[in-house]
Formats: sequence, C-alpha cells, structure tokens
Amino acid sequence: MKRRIVSLLSSATEIVDALGALHLLVGRSHECDYPPSVRALPVCTRPLIDVNADSRGIDQQVKNSARTALSIYEVFDDVLERLQPTHIITQVQCEVCAVSLRDVERSIASRLASAPELVALNPASLGDIWDDFRRVGAAVGVDPESTIGRLQTRMAPCRPARRPTVACIEWIEPLMAAGNWTPELIDLAGGIDVFGTPGVHSPWITWDDLLDRDPEIIIVAPCGFDLARTLAEMHWLADRPEFGRLQAVQADQVFVADGNQFFNRPGPRVAETLEIIRNITSGNRCGGEGWAVYSRKRDLAYGGQH
Repeated sequence: MKRRIVSLLSSATEIVDALGALHLLVGRSHECDYPPSVRALPVCTRPLIDVNADSRGIDQQVKNSARTALSIYEVFDDVLERLQPTHIITQVQCEVCAVSLRDVERSIASRLASAPELVALNPASLGDIWDDFRRVGAAVGVDPESTIGRLQTRMAPCRPARRPTVACIEWIEPLMAAGNWTPELIDLAGGIDVFGTPGVHSPWITWDDLLDRDPEIIIVAPCGFDLARTLAEMHWLADRPEFGRLQAVQADQVFVADGNQFFNRPGPRVAETLEIIRNITSGNRCGGEGWAVYSRKRDLAYGGQH
C-alpha cells in the first residue's frame, strides 16, 4: 500500500519535506504552513481557543482548559475518514504547542479502515530532534542520515573568546524562558543561557529572576508568534518600570525573533535558528531572516524581516 501521511505537527511537515517525501503528505494540521505548497492540503485540525488573543489571554485560556482537562485542539474525524492515512504524525512533547497523541487517540484514527500507524515525536533536545528525523524517515520510507549529517555540519559550534550571557523569552505574559533544545543552540552560538537547561522543558520565570540574572542579551521569541505579533506584544515588557534597569535594554541588546517559524519548530530549521542566535551573539546586525533589534521606541531598527 502506498504511504499516505497526515502530519499534525508543523516541524514534522518540514522534516517530511527535508527528506524529499512531501508528495506522500495527504493532510496537515492548521499550523502546518511551510513549505508554502502544503497549504493546499486538507486541514485536519483547528484550535478551540482564541489564538488571536494577547499573551495574557492565551495563557488564561490554556490554564482554564488544563483545569477542566479539555484539549485546546479538535481533530476533524470526517477529514481523516476521507483521507484514510497509513501514518499520522503527532507529538507528545507539549499539549499546548501542537496537536498531541492524546488528541489523536481520542479521534476516529484508531477506527479507520486504513489502520494508521501513529508516529509520536517527542523533541526535548537536539539529539531528540535527530531521533525524530529517524522516526519520520521510517514512516515515509527514507533513510534520514545524510540529511541529519548535513544539518549537523551546518551547526558546528562557535567558541568565541568571550561568551555573552543570554536570556531567550518563550512567552511574554507571564514570563517563560526557552528550554528544551534552545539552551543547546545558545551554547553552539557561543552564548551562555542564564535560564534554560538543555533537554528540560521551558521554565516559568519572574521579573525578579530576570533582574537577578540580568543577561547581556535578551531574545524575545514567543511560541507561535511571528515578528509583527511579537513586536505588538512587547508592551508587556517595555511598559514595566523594571525593563529599563536591565543591562540588555541599556546596551540596545534586546532582540525580537520569529518564534513561530524558527525558535519553536524542532525540525530542519533549527539550523537557521542557530544562525539567528549566532548573528545576535556576534553583534552582526546587518542581515538575516526572522529577527530584528528591538528599540524602546518600538521600531525594528536593524536586520531581519520588517
């Protein structure tokens, strides 16, 4: 039987593409948007919260759903019935970030005539991401090792004489620092992550924590937000009286980045994410997609996509 793949995870869709197997995809999640051609595929999910709310509003909705044990995503049983996939790729890493294995198991997937194999990804570190390439490779029938090797070659570590301290913010209100693979990327870029621990889920932090660590560089890359939306949410930080006391603010070393397309996608674009962090930690403000310097006047002053 020819493989018919449904990807319910944006990073998995990008892995399928990197392995040259995009032609096997027959369905996607509402979040799968890259490469652009996948947008023509049937959508198999939708969010059950208002994703257009601000940072605080989204956080409150997610916490309310957790208290009532309700999912924040719906899987479209009728679409899966029509598509009859042989494989459904989902994840178990975070039930907030994307459609989870539990969401799929609650759907009609287990009763489909095609008896799809559920491929659950669980990326908490760079090593896990490479293992997920192997899981997806097995699902699509492609050996991923050459692709993994090319990415690892691009991601050779940078060891500058002086390593700046870095805080990467994954959620703005309330504050959450980036964990999982991001501390490894900061290390490879020559920085020192002041909050995250490699392979450990993103930690909640307080303003006192941020003031106490007082990093030299702050990167703001909220989960699921692009540059424009991140900039629109920066008032949660900039309007705080403590913000101006941070040395990163005083030295014009606060950056906004596209969390949706780069920082929060554990797939092939971890290599581009590393390049963004390298540009930031090295002081290269002249180019690069997906990031920009943040000024307190709320201008994107240099670099990145405007």
